Amino acid sequence: MAVLPMSRVNIFGLLKDRKKILEALQRLGVIDVKTFDTDDGFEKVETAVFQARFQKAKADAAQALEVLGRYSPEEKSLFSSLMGLERLSAPEYESHVSRRDEILGKASYIVGLEKEIADLKSEIINLSSNIDALSPWKGLGVSMRFSGTKKTAAFLGTFSENYDIDSLKTYFDECCEKKELVELKENVHFDIVSQSENQTCVMAVCIKELAAMCEEVLRYMGLVSPVVDVDGTPAEKITEFEERIKQAKKQLAENEEKIRESEESRDDLKFIVDYFDMRIEKYQVIERLGHSKRVFGLTGYLPKKDTKKLENALTATLDVAVEFADADGDDVPVALKNNGFAAPLEGVLETFSLPGRGEVDPTSAMAVFYYFLFGLMLSDAAYGFLMVLLCGFALWKFPKMKSGMKKSLKMYLYCGISTTFWGVMFGGYFGDAIQVVARTFFNKEVVIKPLWFSPMDEPMRMLVFSLFVGIIHIFAGLGMKLYSLVRTKQWKDAIYDVIFWYMLVGGAIVYLLSMQMFVDMTNLSFILPSAAGNAAAIVAVIGAIGIAITAGRSSKNPGKRLAKGLYELYGVTSYLSDILSYSRLLALGLATGVIANVFNKMGSMFGGGIFGAIAFTIVFVVGHTLNIGINLLGAYVHTNRLQFVEFFGKFYDGGGEKYEPFRADTAYFEIENN
Repeated sequence: MAVLPMSRVNIFGLLKDRKKILEALQRLGVIDVKTFDTDDGFEKVETAVFQARFQKAKADAAQALEVLGRYSPEEKSLFSSLMGLERLSAPEYESHVSRRDEILGKASYIVGLEKEIADLKSEIINLSSNIDALSPWKGLGVSMRFSGTKKTAAFLGTFSENYDIDSLKTYFDECCEKKELVELKENVHFDIVSQSENQTCVMAVCIKELAAMCEEVLRYMGLVSPVVDVDGTPAEKITEFEERIKQAKKQLAENEEKIRESEESRDDLKFIVDYFDMRIEKYQVIERLGHSKRVFGLTGYLPKKDTKKLENALTATLDVAVEFADADGDDVPVALKNNGFAAPLEGVLETFSLPGRGEVDPTSAMAVFYYFLFGLMLSDAAYGFLMVLLCGFALWKFPKMKSGMKKSLKMYLYCGISTTFWGVMFGGYFGDAIQVVARTFFNKEVVIKPLWFSPMDEPMRMLVFSLFVGIIHIFAGLGMKLYSLVRTKQWKDAIYDVIFWYMLVGGAIVYLLSMQMFVDMTNLSFILPSAAGNAAAIVAVIGAIGIAITAGRSSKNPGKRLAKGLYELYGVTSYLSDILSYSRLLALGLATGVIANVFNKMGSMFGGGIFGAIAFTIVFVVGHTLNIGINLLGAYVHTNRLQFVEFFGKFYDGGGEKYEPFRADTAYFEIENN
């Protein structure tokens, strides 16, 4: 349970050695680089142009990888995410770097092929659309752009109704009469090119002198010009478009095959993504440095334990000046150090907030309660055993997995141990699956007694136990606050802000335990003597008076001080609500068991025999998979809630900045540090 002591470091080197020094620092991965103070003749260097160039190169390689993944998916095992990063030796790294231009060219080649494929697909869609539009005009013997001869005018178009030649001519004559253009009746010739239920394609021909009047009547009738305007007869254009589609599909298939043939470049592309990630990070660091004409300066923080390693690594081979300073007065980044039991919960703490300046790391104290509460909420021995088995196997089988994944699996491993323990205490093994199987398939009554008691049979007992756990958890939070105040020798604050609250809340609880009504209501098997209750009441009153007098001590006005103290005293109600919130331990524990029992009951409804066994197995597997998934999520969320609100709320503010050292943070390869 510790925040690593940090040192401030200043590094000065020749500008010509900057690349070597930064690469050495990136390999070491121990300095959290901060912005260098440029008031002493140093200047900043802008690297946005370089970063943009690297981002473009990385994006091209990443896009090429994505294209490869679509056309030639990488074969991955079910557990590939657990295998960790592939190791790359220093000579292999240098070999890849020397070929970076070649690899980038390959990336551009793959991306170009994909762009051609997209263009070809778009062309095929357009050509197919044109063929569909031309198909009704296939019988037309002239170009779709035909507008007539020297003495005639022609109009091509469609009507949205089905006409034969006679009905079309009749409708045209009626429209001519309405428009008072009777002379058109005998001077227009219609040809029906094709007709369907909802469309009639026609060509109308008239003498040129009547073209304007003819067009007016045809528009009035609803004639719509063809959507496709091509030069040549429709039949010729359809044949041409079909040939072009054939060629496009052939080219598309060739491009896809070329992409698949580029599969051997997958690892090279992964390397380039990692390589430019590292270069981007390095140039982001360069922007934080101070530069003069020949020298650059770097400042940052690192754990004190790494100072010698850093100094030896730099000064052994490079001409560089390294100086360390005490960082106690600075807002230093926070790095945590915990044992194997507590370290898996550092990520959970980080989701809330890292310790602020002067705060203790609560991870170890949180770990005890976290595993305890998680198991109490899930509380099924079989579920817990499965968690232990799966997490333990993954940790044993894949030792090179990423640190974050390893911590998560360790956390669930310990949660599984706790779940198994509470499952045995409460008698839950896939709910009541053993009893149901024995009764349904073997006609026997098997009784598995819990080692302690069954919450479903004695819910009030479980509720009282849950509230008791809550009291201990909350008091532990106050204990952490007491520890923090004593550690910094704030003796008065320790008495005013912790001891008085212990007296008030603890005294009130002891007093309740001496009351017959409270004992009967909670079904307790014991009652404290009235003398103990009276003494506890006196202690609680002293605590209340102490809080009322001292809680507003920051105010100089006596009236305001007392008012603020009374208001703080009213906060005792929040302790009641905090303790009651631990009833969720009962609710989630019962939910796990009840849902498990329901699925067991559903499976047994099919009776015994082979068919019943098959049906029971299906219902059992599906039902309990859903149950463990839902209740795992519920236990995780509510355990976090009890830690963040009820526990941290008593002593912890957080607000610390995460320690993020400058290092090779890669996605595909782990580069060996030579």
